[in-house]
Amino acid sequence: MSNPDRIRIGFIGAGAICRTRHVPGLRAVPGVELAGVVNSTHESSARAAAEYGIARTYPTPEALIASEDIDAVWIGTQPYLHRPYAVAALEAGKHVFCQARMALDYADARRMYDAWKLTDRTAMLCPPPHYMRGDRVIKRLLAERYVGDIYHVNVRSFIEDYADPLASVHWRQIAAISGVNTMHLGMNLEVVHRWVGTLSRVSADALTLIPSRPAAQTNQGTGQTAVERPDSVAVAGRLAGGGLLSASFCGVGRFGADPNMIEMYGSEGTIRYLAGTDAPGSGTILIGKRTDAQLHECPISPDEAMHWTAEADFIHAIRDGRTDPEPSFLDGLQYMEVTDAIFQSVSSGRAVSLPLGAAL
Repeated sequence: MSNPDRIRIGFIGAGAICRTRHVPGLRAVPGVELAGVVNSTHESSARAAAEYGIARTYPTPEALIASEDIDAVWIGTQPYLHRPYAVAALEAGKHVFCQARMALDYADARRMYDAWKLTDRTAMLCPPPHYMRGDRVIKRLLAERYVGDIYHVNVRSFIEDYADPLASVHWRQIAAISGVNTMHLGMNLEVVHRWVGTLSRVSADALTLIPSRPAAQTNQGTGQTAVERPDSVAVAGRLAGGGLLSASFCGVGRFGADPNMIEMYGSEGTIRYLAGTDAPGSGTILIGKRTDAQLHECPISPDEAMHWTAEADFIHAIRDGRTDPEPSFLDGLQYMEVTDAIFQSVSSGRAVSLPLGAAL
């Protein structure tokens, strides 16, 4: 990249999140040019270029990656394409921003991580917003040892996205497209890792409660298709730094999403974060020392509140020569490793020790 004051972005897959977050976020950063786009069809690429004001369409992702007119590749495809496009972009000397979930599985994620480590390029994953607003507060409380030694971390993540048994199968329920990624499992693991560290062992069970659904309508007509990702997952884990983790994920839980939460119980106190988004006023942190009669709200001050700045964080990292803005490819590799281990445990009926691969 010859001119860091002018960073030219090429989109591979410019869908809804580009409309709601990425394009507005990038336009707010001076010196950023929306230089190219390629979607799954020429017509879709042309529509995205017109809607977002992107300068040029490309016939293939490979052509965009190879272009000398692109400095950074923004990957917005489904997970099964993240590894091939990210690796190709890094090998071509491009910076990479990639949607979560990082990859199909741990092996795919490790290839992405290894390719990145061979370069001096900036690589970043899209952050989850669910516990973003109060993230700095949680980190401060833990650094101050508000809870003391961690005894138990509990995660609850219920959604009703798949509660209707007559709804068509979603691509996230197809293993060849989504891999081991299931519901919000990886996103919650990323947050747990950031706050209390990684896991040393997991065991899990899972059920597909609605085993088949109508196929999404195609030119070949409609029919039933198997659901290949589970609707409900229960996880028990051991934290590498001490303490246990329990986590429940359900995609068919009608009226179950409120309250989703992450709880941390320790020798001195408790933190309970009721999930929200990054929006002002969203999400609630409840805290209490062991001497308190009950939990009370911990305010998220304007000075500590985090806001969505993913696009600016990526651009600033490129300009500052930082290769690993958060969430980094290392962060993604770690949550993909645990996600993969969870489904190894589901398949084998046994606990799985971590790490799975060679030391980083």
